[in-house]
Amino acid sequence: MAGRFQVPRGTHDLLGGEMLRVQKVLQTGREIFRRYGYREWQTPIFEEAAVFNRSLGETSDVVSKEMYLFEDRGGEKLTLRPEGTAPVCRALVTNGLAQSLPQKVFYQGPMFRYERPQKGRYRQFHQIGAELFGAESPLRDAETIAMGRDFLQALGLGEAVRLELNTLGDMESRAAWREALITYFSGHEDSLSEDSRRRLAKNPLRILDSKDAGDRALLADAPAFDSYLNDGSRRFWDELRESLAAFGVEFHENPRIVRGMDYYSHTAFEFTTDQLGAQGTVLAGGRYEGLVEEMGGPPVAAIGWAAGIERLASLIGPQEEESGGIAVLPLGEENQLKAAALACELRAAGWQVALETRGSMKKRMDRVVKSGATHALFLGDDDVARGVVQLRSLSDRQQREVNRADLLTTLAEQTGLSSSPA
Repeated sequence: MAGRFQVPRGTHDLLGGEMLRVQKVLQTGREIFRRYGYREWQTPIFEEAAVFNRSLGETSDVVSKEMYLFEDRGGEKLTLRPEGTAPVCRALVTNGLAQSLPQKVFYQGPMFRYERPQKGRYRQFHQIGAELFGAESPLRDAETIAMGRDFLQALGLGEAVRLELNTLGDMESRAAWREALITYFSGHEDSLSEDSRRRLAKNPLRILDSKDAGDRALLADAPAFDSYLNDGSRRFWDELRESLAAFGVEFHENPRIVRGMDYYSHTAFEFTTDQLGAQGTVLAGGRYEGLVEEMGGPPVAAIGWAAGIERLASLIGPQEEESGGIAVLPLGEENQLKAAALACELRAAGWQVALETRGSMKKRMDRVVKSGATHALFLGDDDVARGVVQLRSLSDRQQREVNRADLLTTLAEQTGLSSSPA
């Protein structure tokens, strides 16, 4: 006998209550995005490897350790997407939309990273995110952050999260800070982890995000970015905070929030929680001004954020399964096809219908009651002959005979709905 198959390590099935929570996250996200005028895009789950090598950087952990890379039969180097921003930027350029700004985009779907599986982290996981292409001012950054706040509040997480905010300044400010960091960390190179020594020359900002205890001990005395902000960056930072206040968004400044790539600028933010242990970030994002150029497009200022769907789903409460609807129960096998035709008619009118044919009538009714159906329709030999059905309201167990021609009208009267409960 063949062995029982298991899901691949680092993946999981979405079933039952967890699937209901995931659907709640997606439905809530789509509603909030609608309010802000965003439209959904979908990109392939695999892209040319260069899309992520260029956007994430060769020194990033994602590219160097976590990407699922493969070569297809034609010799093309491809990768399963590890995140959503780069593919959406690629799609903007590929489809000639970089000249038609602003573009307000949201996406959702599976992402893939080869990392050590742990609680709440998977090798195939799901993200929901948004990108605003053509973010001309700090006001747009603040509005995008407010959209993330509204999303989390709509999920019931408003009291459970905290917004942490930082400025990354413009390219000139970052370059000056970068040189100061290289000088500082070079003086402590022997104390750095192997990964941080590798990053020192190419991407010293990544050291600030290191989880190594020895690296983190050096951060307290590292040069502070605030000392390197030029006047333009300071104005942007002031306007961002003023705009957030106008949107009613509370925040806490955290100078340790960084982004490793040079095209990130000015705004960086994270919504964090203490309900996930060490993995405390539930939604994060920032402003970027060179990524569309990396994809072959023109200079486009953008801001976006992304959130892990499984992580959000784990924080929201249980979701009730959809109840309601109508059950059709034929009396005798000879009436099953008549009952099937009746179910088809009701579904065409928009009703949720279950056709119950298996087991005794008692077992069928037990399933109907457990499903939360509001009405049951019984169809026997005499009913078929006379063109009627027996309609039972399950709330008060009152049963009445109804002509087939009047059934839809009667259901509407009893439920107060003209068609589907939807």
